[in-house]
Amino acid sequence: MPTPAELADAYLSGAAQLRAAVAGMTRDQLLARPIAGKWSTLEVVCHLADFDPIIADRIRRIIALEKPLMIGADENAFAKQLAYHERDVEEELAVVEATRKSMARILRQLPAEALQRVGVHSERGLLTLEQVIVLGTRHIPNHLAFVAEKKKALGIA
Repeated sequence: MPTPAELADAYLSGAAQLRAAVAGMTRDQLLARPIAGKWSTLEVVCHLADFDPIIADRIRRIIALEKPLMIGADENAFAKQLAYHERDVEEELAVVEATRKSMARILRQLPAEALQRVGVHSERGLLTLEQVIVLGTRHIPNHLAFVAEKKKALGIA
């Protein structure tokens, strides 16, 4: 079982991975949809910036409350309604970085037994704090595969 500090380090590393993945991309490249039916790179970054605070809120709720309810969210509704192509990539990266930095500081202070606290997700059911942290940690790397796919299609891989 990983320690809270190990989980915090892994979780925090996602912000740097995301920044590195989009470094040097032009606005046109960020907005491009080189693969039909898939989000642009900017849409991916905005999705991550919108959902990172949601994931952090879930983590905070499990730490602070007894069996809190965690509401699921529709990523496509967010993308459709929240003007992803009008947003600034640097602002979105800053949201992810600040969210993860703050959350990692909290996680490092937890006793190991806190990782077994639980919350109730509206779609996934009971989840431990450790599971939610791991899901949050995997979120950015999962989407980085899509960014790499877009960069390759644009010839900037």
